[in-house]
Amino acid sequence: MAGPLEQFKIEPLVDLSVAGVDISFTNSALWMVIAAVFETGFMTLSMRRGSLVPGRWQGSAEVMYEFVANMLKDNVGSEGRKYFPFIFTLFMFVLFGNLLGMIPHSFTFTSHFAVNFALALVIFIGVTIIGFVRHGTHYFRMFFPEGAPIATALILIPIEIISYFSRPFSLAMRLFANMTVGHIMLKVVGGFVGLIGILGVLPFALLTGITVLEFGIAALQAYVFTILTCIYLHDAIHMH
Repeated sequence: MAGPLEQFKIEPLVDLSVAGVDISFTNSALWMVIAAVFETGFMTLSMRRGSLVPGRWQGSAEVMYEFVANMLKDNVGSEGRKYFPFIFTLFMFVLFGNLLGMIPHSFTFTSHFAVNFALALVIFIGVTIIGFVRHGTHYFRMFFPEGAPIATALILIPIEIISYFSRPFSLAMRLFANMTVGHIMLKVVGGFVGLIGILGVLPFALLTGITVLEFGIAALQAYVFTILTCIYLHDAIHMH
């Protein structure tokens, strides 16, 4: 029986190398493509025949749209409206990545720190650029809160700098840890069900409960990842 960590193993599907650099198409990349296709397909099919009285699919898409729009409005304000396409795409990509990872024999790419960190780094760089474009050098005030006594600068500035540059690490780590731990638990408990056969009623009940919980966590972590992005965007636009 495969160990609980085998499900996170990245395997090349198409071996590719450019100038000695391995750029093979892997199972992780495949499921990213699948998530993007499902996300695009869901929105396209849902809104293809837009009607005044929405059906199930259109209603689901509109709920997603309104949910993210309200999240952006509440956390960034009206000035964040121009960034809605990116925020919505980010939420849906992480959500579909998490949910597709619940399918048996699939691959949860959000359970890899490198993938999450790449997303978080793009967000961090983008938000930082927005901050400097809007505020110029005044954006450096992020590292020393307005109204704070000058005497506290030696303490506050290093703390603020460390806090700011740790954002992509904490954003990536939170999603990575939650998705990884949940899938390990599912694998371990599922192994007990298979090992003890008919006596596995209790483990099976536990497995069912954990599975339901994991679906909730999959949606929650997409929300957390997105709302933290909105908060960082708010800081870049309005500063603190």
